[in-house]
Amino acid sequence: MSGRSFLQIPGPSLVPERVVRAMSQPLIDHRGPQFAALQREVTSGLKEIFQTVEGRVLLFPGSGTGAWECCIVNTLSPGDKVLGCVNGHFSDLFCKTATAHGIDVERLEVEYGAGVPAEQIEERLRRDQERQIKAVLVVQTETSTGVTSNLAEIRKAMDAAAHPALLLADVVSSLGCSDLRFDEWKLDVALTAPQKGLMLPPGMALLAVSEKALEANRSAKCPRSFWDWRQVLESNAAGHFPYTPATALLFGLSESLKMLSEEGLQNVFHRHARLAEACRRAVEAMNLKLFPRNPAEYSNTLTAIAMPHGLDADAFIDHTLKLVDLPLGKGLGKVKGKLFRIGHLGSLNELELLGVLAGIEMALKSFAVKIPLGAGLAAAETYLLETSDRRSPL
Repeated sequence: MSGRSFLQIPGPSLVPERVVRAMSQPLIDHRGPQFAALQREVTSGLKEIFQTVEGRVLLFPGSGTGAWECCIVNTLSPGDKVLGCVNGHFSDLFCKTATAHGIDVERLEVEYGAGVPAEQIEERLRRDQERQIKAVLVVQTETSTGVTSNLAEIRKAMDAAAHPALLLADVVSSLGCSDLRFDEWKLDVALTAPQKGLMLPPGMALLAVSEKALEANRSAKCPRSFWDWRQVLESNAAGHFPYTPATALLFGLSESLKMLSEEGLQNVFHRHARLAEACRRAVEAMNLKLFPRNPAEYSNTLTAIAMPHGLDADAFIDHTLKLVDLPLGKGLGKVKGKLFRIGHLGSLNELELLGVLAGIEMALKSFAVKIPLGAGLAAAETYLLETSDRRSPL
């Protein structure tokens, strides 16, 4: 089809042309001095995005799923007990990854559509008088439900309980889009992948790790070879990796980090928050219901919308793709067929969001959903006009 491609699933996000061009350059020797400079550049740039001075950054060829495994096997031992916070499909899979490695996962089950309650974590850790719980597993933005949990409050809860457990956080759908303060929130591992806020194709697992996590690594007994942190840190010190790296993706990562730096990290957060609010206002003006329960927990990277009763969300998404060539995110796990998800993350501006909302309104109307055609678009336009003088706060 002619015109701009739209990909409004909650990741992978569209790759900007600047990043595509960067990845198109000839490959270089991954043992040579030019690569060593590239490796140090992207590691330094990622530290700024993670907002860490003290943390160490590790990169692996892989995926977010690989990053889960990398996190687990480097910090825990078979038989260790962890508290796994489950409030959606991806937090469930994070816990299952730990279970697969012999970790004893005590699941804190949270209703889908709600964030992880910090007070329940504090209460459970206070009861752990023998300090058997070695880590707390949490997903900052649960992509399946459009909910963001408050990592700062979770850290305060753990400190209030005076508990030494590691805080292991999945930040796949939030890094580079929403505030993530690795040092200030005293995270021990923050794991992510590049195909969302970092605006790259899939293909890497990225982690920031604390000194406390590195100490745990020295005694962790889970088998590991490819995912071993120590080999990467030793090789990085010499400017290379212990394996063949994803060189083209590192070229692209270098460019995407430049783009984020040029815009300014706080401006990036503000842009995502502003576009997300415009999207939510549009959904409400269409008389549709947002899936998350608490407005304070709305994600700024995607919006999850409950499908009207009696209608199948998966069928609607297929209809939207056929009608206007607009891919949207389907419901996963327990919410399959019950909701659809609009991704608004990465390289996105006002006009692109308005085009997405117009396409969704057309698709809903032709899918026999009773909506006031144009009301959502008008609500988004009104909000964007009202905030046009505050496009960037800095």
